[in-house]
Amino acid sequence: MIFVTVCGPRAWYDLNVPVKRYMLMMKERVSLQTYPSKEAFIAEIRRTYMLFDQEFDAVPEDKKNHRIGEVDRTPQEMIAYQLGWLSLVMSWERDERAGIEVTTPAPDYKWNQLGALYQRFYQAYDGYSLEGLRFMLKQRTDEWCEWINRLTEEELFRPGVRKWTVTSANWPMWKWLHINSVAPFKSFRTKIRKWKKFVA
Repeated sequence: MIFVTVCGPRAWYDLNVPVKRYMLMMKERVSLQTYPSKEAFIAEIRRTYMLFDQEFDAVPEDKKNHRIGEVDRTPQEMIAYQLGWLSLVMSWERDERAGIEVTTPAPDYKWNQLGALYQRFYQAYDGYSLEGLRFMLKQRTDEWCEWINRLTEEELFRPGVRKWTVTSANWPMWKWLHINSVAPFKSFRTKIRKWKKFVA
């Protein structure tokens, strides 16, 4: 049985929290959910992605950058955030396997500079249409799931197998993958639904 940590609505994305505080917040705001297998974990990633993506069917292209006070990100920023984190975490894995020392969260950024990192994500995907962003997110989510499927049980569930996963919390890799896929897909779905009530 695999136990999955489900974070509270804000714990996993606060803008300027060092990694130790970030991990502490995660521990403090959890409930337990179970997956019977790696395959079920992948299925949950795909399910929550699809629910999130479908919300954008009713978002007009000319409104994707519309900001409202009630929601902290625009539709474009929500997708860019996800593209940024999925790509970044996969780059940690790719670099470590290639023998390259991994700097987390990213070169030139520290864990207390996440706000600046998110701005980099938003700028990187600023010129794309909503359709293009959704297409890229589907591709990246497919790559994410294919990567997980290639991992061994030990790589996925045993703490310390990858250096990039080692923190004071000593999380196994699957928790990092969960908080950067299932958790934000759920939280951002709530946000985009709220955004549509005010805008669409």
